[in-house]
Amino acid sequence: MSTIGSASPQSDFYIPATASLAERRRWTLKQGDAFALFDHYGDIAAGGPEGLFYQDTRFLARSSLRIEGERPLLLSSMVQANNVALNVDLTNPDLIRDGEVLLTKDKVHLARALFLWDAACHELLVLRSFDTVPRTIRLALAFDADFADLFEVRGFKRTMRGKVSPSVRDSTLRFDYASLDGIARATEIRFAPAPMRLVPGRAEFELRLAPKARCSVFVTIGCLVDGAKETASVRARSFFSNLRRARHALARAEPGLLETSNGRVNEVIGRSLADTAMLITDTAHGPYPYAGIPWFSTVFGRDGIITAIQLLWLDPTLARGVLDVLAANQADRIDPTIDAQPGKILHEMRKGELAHLREIPFGRYYGSVDATPLFVVLAGLYWQRTGDRVTLERIWPNVKAALDWISRYGDLDDDGFIEYSGSASGKGLVNQGWKDSEDSIFHADGTLAEPPIALVEVQSYVYWAWQLAAELARDMGDSALASALLERARTLRVCFEQAFWCEDIGCYALALDGAKRPCRVRTSNAGQALLSGICDPQRAARVARLLFTPEMFNGWGIRTLHEAEARFNPASYHNGSVWPHDNALMALGLARYGRSEEVLRLTGDLFEAAFCVELRRLPELFCGFRRRRDKGPTSYPVACSPQAWAAATPLALLQACLNFSFDASHRTVRLAHPRLPRFLDWVKIRRLPVGEARVDLILERHGDSVAVDVLGREGQLEVSLVL
Repeated sequence: MSTIGSASPQSDFYIPATASLAERRRWTLKQGDAFALFDHYGDIAAGGPEGLFYQDTRFLARSSLRIEGERPLLLSSMVQANNVALNVDLTNPDLIRDGEVLLTKDKVHLARALFLWDAACHELLVLRSFDTVPRTIRLALAFDADFADLFEVRGFKRTMRGKVSPSVRDSTLRFDYASLDGIARATEIRFAPAPMRLVPGRAEFELRLAPKARCSVFVTIGCLVDGAKETASVRARSFFSNLRRARHALARAEPGLLETSNGRVNEVIGRSLADTAMLITDTAHGPYPYAGIPWFSTVFGRDGIITAIQLLWLDPTLARGVLDVLAANQADRIDPTIDAQPGKILHEMRKGELAHLREIPFGRYYGSVDATPLFVVLAGLYWQRTGDRVTLERIWPNVKAALDWISRYGDLDDDGFIEYSGSASGKGLVNQGWKDSEDSIFHADGTLAEPPIALVEVQSYVYWAWQLAAELARDMGDSALASALLERARTLRVCFEQAFWCEDIGCYALALDGAKRPCRVRTSNAGQALLSGICDPQRAARVARLLFTPEMFNGWGIRTLHEAEARFNPASYHNGSVWPHDNALMALGLARYGRSEEVLRLTGDLFEAAFCVELRRLPELFCGFRRRRDKGPTSYPVACSPQAWAAATPLALLQACLNFSFDASHRTVRLAHPRLPRFLDWVKIRRLPVGEARVDLILERHGDSVAVDVLGREGQLEVSLVL
């Protein structure tokens, strides 16, 4: 992923595990560049990662609701299935003062509804009396803002920061922040009706309730940046109209309909679709899946590309947005402070104060070795999937610039492999593959590999990029480039087998170090190398068998590292944990090599993991402890949830089972030896797009085979089944 857990405890970007995100339940909402983490009461507790964030800044650090000075009793708490709103039901506790009972429990019901829209958190609080006598209920809402940069929340230590100034004016509570980067930031909180008493940080209401009567309080918390318009007046009409807009925005983002015979699987798929829809953010250049909440709610190149690849079979429109956003932000010059070189694809983009002040290098940062070849891969896959010539002609110069980067800057020592040497400035990432922890690339004895480092999976990505780019070049009329790219692919495949295969461990090496010594370590990276077809089929079969040994496969999924390796730790970030997206990519690679039994096993166990997790939501990762009876997967303490490529994993696993491929130029959908796991009798796919055409399919399992029927069709296309 990114800088989370990717540095030593001495590094500025290490996230101290002083609190666990799994320690108590937190609810997540996101819309646009804003996201919020609430506790199960709908409050924001001080001192943790909770808060209302906008553009990498925490605009609200604490909020609390009290009735007669006491915290209400929790009845229920749940984020809606479509991720639009958080609904919380509360009631009053027994209220006793000096031995006198003022109000017995359960007499007043409090219903909270919170959602995000247009850089603001909107709340409706409804009180209903179930008492037999009239009551005057005192309600208090408390707030605080710290304007902490997200990296501060993650543990970055600052020597200086701006001053927060609370104020009250015209029944509005406001916190202003004197930012050091010169960008004015403010949190503005408005109420309807106006509070009886309003002081900095606190609003108090006295609400008269007749028996069985109800009353409402509306609250809007706006995040204002550099002259943004003030929060509009709070009215019931604006609350419900904004709620409709929020619902409509998520409904528009949902891809084609997918249904199965298994209700629990449908819950997992529904959660996957809802989470990806929530994480998709409209940018100036198109929709983009922000990587994850809370640490990565922004554009990440690698994450966005892989998420788009996972969803491409079902929803190709997201891939177009990812390609356009990354093309618009492609590096066009050498800048060592942000690891940029011409043609290189963005790794990460930040909008907070620390990025603007360059206290961190991630304002626009290019320190990844794999995002650039993966960009080319996505472009080629998108072309096969859609035949969208308008988009491909628009980004073709960017694809050629990425190819030029691979050849000119990616191969540091002209050995034919793509390497990285860490951060040029010393302030960025040391390891620049997807396993970017400082301790994730090492030799069999545990010593860290010295750069430049050539990762095994990156060579596979490059091989894939050469092949797909050759097809693009041919279709764009450049046959000479197409021939040259195919020759590079052939050469790379031969050199890859010679340099990376390690007979003694029966696996491809994790990497080559700066002295071209292979890191003889058994990892999931070798499993990802199957994606492109670069691996010799017999060796691919040996890798597949290794991945499912008890030392690699923990019963929920394939670990990132073999249990016998020196740095194995099932509770580490990259050295023994289980990452859903990593498993999804391995499943797609296994499907390429016809390893359907392994694909089915992996799919079944990862879906079972999702069944065990709250909301049926696969997290960024979980610990790699072996599966035990009557016990679900062990949570990783600071894993993001939701996470885009984890959310897309169930859909990618289904693709691996069904083995879809598309040829938009011939308007053909092809299923090669499709299989369904035992817990699925059938799968229905509605309005699957192929160019301008649409098709409705039902796939039914009959023992070890799958029958495919076309239920409906719009436009001309052919469905081909290979048994």
